[in-house]
Amino acid sequence: QVQLVESGGGLVQAGGSLRLSCAASGRTFSSYSMGWFRQAPGKGRERVAAIRRNGRSTYYAVSVKGRFTISRDNAKNTVYLQMNSLKPEDTAVYYCAAAQDDYGQAYNYWGQGTQVTVSS
Repeated sequence: QVQLVESGGGLVQAGGSLRLSCAASGRTFSSYSMGWFRQAPGKGRERVAAIRRNGRSTYYAVSVKGRFTISRDNAKNTVYLQMNSLKPEDTAVYYCAAAQDDYGQAYNYWGQGTQVTVSS
């Protein structure tokens, strides 16, 4: 089992940047693929980025590709989401999640979320 705690959210102007972090408990972090999701008010949860166990393969939603970068440090049990060129439509609660499979087919563990607000 793994527990996830996100941090780094906040209020930023359009065009700005934020870096989200997700710290995982336990000694088996490297055995999980990781994902970042977001949910805006009145909308469904969207997977915006994912990274495989070894960090060599990543996935991005079309809406964030070229602006967001996911990375992980298995020695620090942490996954990051660097968000650049932020837009008001990026406003949402951002969650990190862990999947026991390497392709992110089923995310079993979730953090509590961190709010990102982008003002125009």
